Amino acid sequence: MKIVRFTNNNGTIQYGALQPDGTALQCSGELYSGLTATTEPAQVAKLLAPFEPSQILCIGLNYRHHAEESGMKAPERPVLFTKGINTVQNPGDPIEIPVRAASHEVDYECELAVVIGKPCKNVKAADALSYVLGYTCANDVSARDWQLKWGGGQWCKGKTFDTFSPLGPCLVTTDEITDPQTLGIRTILNGETVQDWNTDDMIFSVAQIIEFLSASNTLPPGTVILTGTPHGVGMASKPPRWLKEGDQVTIEIDRIGKLTNPVILETV
Repeated sequence: MKIVRFTNNNGTIQYGALQPDGTALQCSGELYSGLTATTEPAQVAKLLAPFEPSQILCIGLNYRHHAEESGMKAPERPVLFTKGINTVQNPGDPIEIPVRAASHEVDYECELAVVIGKPCKNVKAADALSYVLGYTCANDVSARDWQLKWGGGQWCKGKTFDTFSPLGPCLVTTDEITDPQTLGIRTILNGETVQDWNTDDMIFSVAQIIEFLSASNTLPPGTVILTGTPHGVGMASKPPRWLKEGDQVTIEIDRIGKLTNPVILETV
């Protein structure tokens, strides 16, 4: 099922089952205990991020070619950082370039997002995908100056500004994506494809990442895991290509869809 989350004409938040023609049917039930599509058409007034994360865990340098373009050695273990839930942004809503904590080096990163559907602890890679509810597109927006120069050696400041984690447009359940390591993944900036690769280039697979993150650590339902970005980020372009006011960024993943957000300056 392709699950969308939206507000209807009355402002009520609901879930729907996305149909091939772009319409949706209302769903009954709960996201983590099970949604069922009804026959009643959904009134989608505004599309929202397809779920509300309980936490956002991120893996850095997880594509071989991206590690090479960054001039960094492929890691021996997954590189973990976190983003605050304040970073979540809806499809179609703007990515805000920070003004008060000013950044002049805001970058895009297309990523496959994995959503945990049930409590997950000490899981082996062989069983890890059974804990996954589904997959969606993510943009791991990154202020590189704060990430690499002004963050005190930590990445979190440059990664966790408001609006820096757009998610969507839908959550695709695992019955439709049985192997997350076979998906084409792209970033399209102002109509130009700037990243275009495949999840089979991950250094650590989705299953291996879940095994690593769940070791002696409970991942609650709603944990979203961002699994890294392929090569082609703005930082590695010559000259670097930073996001600016008026840009439009689309993250596209095969079998999931397109997540598009405009770029504006933060209002202070």
